Amino acid sequence: MTASATTGLRVVQPGLFTTVQDLGRFGYQNVGVTPSGALDVLGLRLANALVGNPQSAAVLEISYAGPELEVTADAVRIAVCGGDCPIEVHSGPDRRGLPLWRTAHLRRGDRLKIGTVEGATCTYLAVEGGIEVPEVMGSRATYPRATLGGLHGRALVAGDEIQVGETAAVPAADRMLPAPPDYGSGPIRVVLGPQDDHFTAAGLEAFLSGAYEITKESDRMGLRLSGPEIEHRDGYEIASDGIAPGAIQVPGNRQPIVLLADRQTVGGYTKIATVVSADLPRVASAAPGTVLRFKAIDIVGAETLRRALERHVEALLAGIRPAPAVGEPDLRRLEELDLIGGVI
Repeated sequence: MTASATTGLRVVQPGLFTTVQDLGRFGYQNVGVTPSGALDVLGLRLANALVGNPQSAAVLEISYAGPELEVTADAVRIAVCGGDCPIEVHSGPDRRGLPLWRTAHLRRGDRLKIGTVEGATCTYLAVEGGIEVPEVMGSRATYPRATLGGLHGRALVAGDEIQVGETAAVPAADRMLPAPPDYGSGPIRVVLGPQDDHFTAAGLEAFLSGAYEITKESDRMGLRLSGPEIEHRDGYEIASDGIAPGAIQVPGNRQPIVLLADRQTVGGYTKIATVVSADLPRVASAAPGTVLRFKAIDIVGAETLRRALERHVEALLAGIRPAPAVGEPDLRRLEELDLIGGVI
């Protein structure tokens, strides 16, 4: 292995909200430090796997509108995975588009432009070697509310220099996933509790039968939802207790909040349910305006879904294969579709 450059990427335009994230910062919630980390762990893990990084390596999480980055290394290998977005590489006067869910090689002076994320909140840019920023409490994840981790504890700004780790001396061939991951569809599965007994029967029925829209006030801390009111039995405040990822609080306005990566570590509002881990990537990356419905299952069902998701990810990783040059047809994919079978 050899370092291929002095830095890696320079931020020309930062996008709306681009941060360094990894799988999160764990073991410090007892002192009030939230885990942070990627909203969509599937996008992060698969992007890292494509470029040959450990799945826990730091990447750029791109929210809503993407950045423009200039390559300052001799060469970098990248992959963008997650929410759909236009990707362009400008090499002097030449311009080419890049698809998601595959790698691409960029050269010094190339400019990478990532457009608006469609149908989701975020997408992920992985670079071979990982994003090299100092670890803070065992993680490179950015927690902007505390100016912790990432690059100076904040979102990227124009002029930032992003260091990347060591890369292979001989560039590897481009690779692609056999198919994008299946994020699931239908109602969001939840396990009721830990304070579901603090709600009336009518409140529980409203939560499980109603449609809730994600509002524009949502962020990495949590999704604020708007829908049928959820009635409390004896008030909405409790003695503060710990908050798990995906916990759904219902404060005094009777509207649910799904708590995400930058959530507070403890809270004093009743929690009606918790999103199961298998559905959390779909929920956490959902854009404002998305309508969610909820379905209650038990813990055994939640564990079954989690194991099924891991098998799905393992199958995707095992199926990573060489990618055709950008613009050329994927002959293997065409053969799998068996298009000739429809001809009479």
